Amino acid sequence: MTAPDERIEVQRHADRGEYDRQVIYEILDEALYCTVAFIHDGHPVAIPTIHVRVGDRLVLHGSPASRMLRTLKAGAEASIAVTILDGLVLARSVFNHSMNYRSVALYGVAEEIADPADKLEAMRVFTEKILPGRWDDARRPSDKEFKGTLMLGIPIEAASAKIRRGPPSDEDEDHDLPVWAGVIPFRTVPGPPLPAPDLDEGIAYPEYLRKRYPG
Repeated sequence: MTAPDERIEVQRHADRGEYDRQVIYEILDEALYCTVAFIHDGHPVAIPTIHVRVGDRLVLHGSPASRMLRTLKAGAEASIAVTILDGLVLARSVFNHSMNYRSVALYGVAEEIADPADKLEAMRVFTEKILPGRWDDARRPSDKEFKGTLMLGIPIEAASAKIRRGPPSDEDEDHDLPVWAGVIPFRTVPGPPLPAPDLDEGIAYPEYLRKRYPG
């Protein structure tokens, strides 16, 4: 990643800043969604949406009628945030409570992925990110669905990560207080699969899903 400009340089707790491209990619790949902020008709808007990384681009998709995608396609700069919560940090003082997290801030101007082969590959990566193996099992997009999906790619150039790890940071004078302190780890855990009400009873839960989401 190039040297950070002032927009992406971590100011508060600068020691938590990371500018290594691989670190940024790992966070983007693990996170299931991002929040995209942009200016529309002179007003700030922020919308959560699924994302995927394809090479050195962050890819967004949706209906061509989407306000967000129409605005970004027209050239508006996007400000994108991704956060993964890893734990609640409980200090001995209220002031020093915090969270352990991994986050990415990214800025850029989107370009439409118009080449049919590139667009189909982006669709495949979207599907495989959530459910590896699903692309080869589910029905592929029809011509109508393909044309009715807008794919935008944002170059991952102006980006930084910010990460907090470890125990609480208490003041020296608070260490002897009779207050429990520590970290409560957090992680996203899938629940048991719920078959569609109209699913044919003869269709078994796929093995590729069972490996990732045991039934």
